[in-house]
Amino acid sequence: MRRIHCLLTIGVVLMLLTPTPAQSETTENLPEATAQQLPRWRGFNLLEKFHLQWSNGPFREDDFRWIHEWGFDFVRLPMDYRVWIEDGDWNQFDETQLRQIDQAVEWGQKYSIHVCINFHRAPGYTVAHPPEATNLWNDPNTQEVCAKHWAMFAKRYRGIPGNQLSFNLFNEPSDVAAAAYVEVVRKMAAAIRAEDPQRLIISDGLQWGQHPIPELAKLNIAQATRGYTPMDITHFKANWVDGANQYAEPAWPRVRAYGSLYAPGKPDLSPEAIKPLVVTGNFDRPTPLRVRLNVVSSRATLVAKADGEEMWRKSFVCGPGTGEWREVKYSERYGIYQNVYDRDYEMTIPAGTTRVELALEDGDWLTLSELGLRRADGREDQVALRAGWDQPTAQLAYRADAGERPFVASEMEDRQWLWNTAIVPWEQARKSGIGVIVGEFGCFNKTPHRVTLAWMEDCLANWRQANMGWALWNFRGSFGVLDSQRKDVQYEDFHGHQLDRQMLDLLQRY
Repeated sequence: MRRIHCLLTIGVVLMLLTPTPAQSETTENLPEATAQQLPRWRGFNLLEKFHLQWSNGPFREDDFRWIHEWGFDFVRLPMDYRVWIEDGDWNQFDETQLRQIDQAVEWGQKYSIHVCINFHRAPGYTVAHPPEATNLWNDPNTQEVCAKHWAMFAKRYRGIPGNQLSFNLFNEPSDVAAAAYVEVVRKMAAAIRAEDPQRLIISDGLQWGQHPIPELAKLNIAQATRGYTPMDITHFKANWVDGANQYAEPAWPRVRAYGSLYAPGKPDLSPEAIKPLVVTGNFDRPTPLRVRLNVVSSRATLVAKADGEEMWRKSFVCGPGTGEWREVKYSERYGIYQNVYDRDYEMTIPAGTTRVELALEDGDWLTLSELGLRRADGREDQVALRAGWDQPTAQLAYRADAGERPFVASEMEDRQWLWNTAIVPWEQARKSGIGVIVGEFGCFNKTPHRVTLAWMEDCLANWRQANMGWALWNFRGSFGVLDSQRKDVQYEDFHGHQLDRQMLDLLQRY
C-alpha cells in the first residue's frame, strides 16, 4: 500500500511538472530575424487598436490561438497612438491601454507568433482621416514627441528577442521626400536603441509602401512592402478610396489595356495613343458589342467601324444640368465640363466582320472603362479598360471559344506581371542587404471571390519563390478569413464566426 501511495505521489508530481499543450508552446521555434534577413513569416493584421473612435478594444487570445493552430507565426498590430494617450495629451500615457498591448505581446510569446507593433497613426502622420494637426516630416517638436512614444515601447519591451517582437515605424509613408523621411527614421531608431539596442526595426517603403529606400540599409533597418497591386482589383468599391466605385468589374488574370480615345489633332500625344481601339476576331454572326462610357471631356463624337465600314456613331456634349451623364463635373483649370457618364452603349457587329475599330472623329477626349461581346448563348465576355493619359490604345484579339481568357493583348496582367512589377524592385533591395516582408495584402469584400483567390494565389506563389513573408489585411473583417461578409462565399461556422475555408486553405498552402 505504501508503495502504491509513493507511485501515485510521483505520478502527480510528474503530471504537475509536465507542461500542458498551451504551456509548452514557446517562441523557441521562431526563426532568427535580422534587419538584413527577415524570415518568411506568414500571418495577419489584428485591428483592435486601429482607430480611436471605431476600433479600440482589447486584443483577443482566441485570435492568437487560432492563428497558431492554423500554422501561421506572425501578427502585425497597426495602431492609432491616440488610443494610448490620456485625454488627448500626447505626452501622457494610459497604462490601461498599454497593458492591453502588453497582453498581445505575451500571447505572441505563448503561441509562437512574432508580434510586429506598427504606428498606423503616429504623432504628426497618418494616411487615415482626420489628418494630424502637425507634420511629422518637418516639425521638430512632433518628431520629439513621436520619438518619446517609440522610446516608451522600447523600454517597455526591452530584452524581448528580435525573433519575437519588431517595431514597424510608420504605415505607408507618402508625400515625403526620401531624405526627409530617412532623417526622421534616424531619430526614431536612435530613440528606440537608446532604450533597447537590439530591437528589430522595420520601415515601410515610400509611396504607400511601394518603393524601397536603399539609404535605410546603413541604419540597420528592414523594410516592408504592400500587396495591393493592382489596386482596382484589391480595392474594388472600397468606400475610403476615391474613384473606387468607378473601377471596372475585376477579373484575373486579365489583359492590360487602355480605353482613352482622343480626337484627331490632340497635341503632344504618342502615335500609339491616338490609334483607334481595335478588336480583331472571326465574328461569324451578328454580335452585340457593349461599351461602358466613363468620362467625356467637353464633347466627343465616337464612331465604330466594322472592317472599315461605319456601323455606329454618337455625339456627346457635356454641360450643366441633367443629361445622359451620371455626374456633372466642371474643370476650373480648363474651363470645360468633363462629365462622368458611367453608362453602357450597345451596337451590333455585322456577321463576317474580322476587325472592329472605335475612334473619335472630333471633339476632345473620352474614356471607355469596359467592353463586352455577347455570345450566342447570351453570356457576355468582358474586358476592363483603364484610363491613362497618353497610353497605347487597346489592341485586342477575341476568341469566343478560348474559355476563361477570350481576350488577348500584347501585355497581360498575370503572375509574371506581378513578379516584374511588385517583386523585382524588392529583390534588388534584398540583394543590397535589406530584409523584406509584405506587411499588408488582400482584397476588399466587393471583389468577386473567385477573382480574389486567383489573384491571391499568384501573389502567394511569387512571395514563396522570393522567400518573402506576408500578413493578410485583416484576420477578422472585410479582407479576412473570418467574418468578411462577402456575398459570394459559402461560409463555414467556426466558433460563432463565419470562416472562409477556401481562403484559409489557400493561405495554408503557401
